[in-house]
Amino acid sequence: MTPTNSPAPDSPLPTASKLASKAGDFRLRMAVIDCETDAALDMTRDRHGRTVHADAAAAARAHRDKAAVEAYATHLAPHAEALLDAARLALDDLPPARHLTGWRAVLDSLASSAAEIRRALDRPAAPGSPAERAQHAALWPHLTAWADHSPIASNLADQRDGRHHQAPLTDEEQQLWTDRARAAQIRGALELTESWYAADGQPITLAYLVEDDDSTVVALRGDPGVPGWQVIGHFAHEYEAGKALPAPVPPGVLRSDISQFNRPTPAPELSLQDLIRDVVEGHSAGDASNALLGAVQRGYAAGPMVRLQELLETTSQFASALETAQGRQIAARLSALGRQIEFLTREVEEAAEDLGATVAVLPPHRTPVPRTRPRPAVDTTPPAPPPRASTTARHR
Repeated sequence: MTPTNSPAPDSPLPTASKLASKAGDFRLRMAVIDCETDAALDMTRDRHGRTVHADAAAAARAHRDKAAVEAYATHLAPHAEALLDAARLALDDLPPARHLTGWRAVLDSLASSAAEIRRALDRPAAPGSPAERAQHAALWPHLTAWADHSPIASNLADQRDGRHHQAPLTDEEQQLWTDRARAAQIRGALELTESWYAADGQPITLAYLVEDDDSTVVALRGDPGVPGWQVIGHFAHEYEAGKALPAPVPPGVLRSDISQFNRPTPAPELSLQDLIRDVVEGHSAGDASNALLGAVQRGYAAGPMVRLQELLETTSQFASALETAQGRQIAARLSALGRQIEFLTREVEEAAEDLGATVAVLPPHRTPVPRTRPRPAVDTTPPAPPPRASTTARHR
C-alpha cells in the first residue's frame, strides 16, 4: 500500500476547507475503529475488567493498527502536508494570543508524525508478517496524534477560507445593548446558551435577552460572571449570529497528555451492585464487612467511594480550568464535597471494621423461602379450582 503523497499534477489543488474535510473523514474513521476495538477488547476481559484472553486482545490491537494505517492512507496521506502548510499560513495571520505557541508546537508534532507515517507507507513490510505488525504498532502513536490533534490544523485551514467578523456595533450602540443586557442579567432575564473562544483568545457567549415577553439573541465578549463584558452584536436568531460572529476555535483540554485513542487499561473494580449483592448473599458479619471495605478500598483497584471522590476532585479541576468566575465558585464547591466524601469514606471504613469485629452470623430463623413448589405425584388428582365468586341473581 503506497499512496500518492500529493495530488496529481493536472488536478486542481484542494481548497483549505477541502483539506480540513479530509482530516475530518480520517477522524471519523478512527472513531469507528476505536469503538470496534473497545467492543473486541471487552470480549477479552472478565466482569471486573481483567484481561483473561491475552492472545485475542493482541489480535484485536493488531487489527486496529492495520485499519488505522489504511484509514490514513485513504484519507490523509495525499493531503497531510498541504493541510499543515495551509494551517501554518493561517496561524501566521492571527493576532497574538496565549494559545498560538501551543498550536505551533502541535503543527510541528503533526508534521513529524506525518513524515514517520510516510516513510513507513513508502516501505511497507510484507503483508501479514510479524514485521508488518510491528511496523503498524510503531505507527499507532503517530496515527492517534493526527486523530487527536488534527482539529487544530483543520480549524486553522478553515479560518483561512472562512468568514470574518462583520462590522462591530458603534460605540453608542454597543453601550446601549450592554446596559440592556446587564439590566436583564440583574433581573434574571439573560439566559446564556452557548460559549466558545475566538481566534484572538477572547470568549464569546450567546444569550437570550428577554424583555417584555420578547427575546433577542445577543453576543457577549468577556466573562459574563464578572464586570467588564460587552455586547458585540444582536441578532434575530442563533443561525444569523453564527454567520456573523468570529468562528469558534478548538477548545482546550484539561490534561495535555490525554488521548481519546490511547486510554490506559482500566483497573479492575467492583461495582456497587456487586457489593450490594455480596451483602445480600452473605451469612456472616465478615461478609458484609468485606463488601463495605471493598467500597472504600484505595489504590490500583479503588472502590466506588474512592472513585467518587476522585471524580469530584477531577471535576473541580475542570471547573477551575474554565477560568471563569462561575467556574471558580463551582470548583470550590466540588472541592468541599470531595473533602466530605473523604470524611465519609473514613467513617465507612471504621464502621466496616467494627462490623467485622462482631464475629456474628445471621440467626437460623431467617429461613430462605423456596422459589419453586414441589410437583404433585403423577397418580394424584389435581386440586379443584377455587369456586367462582357468587353473583346476586337479577330479578325482573
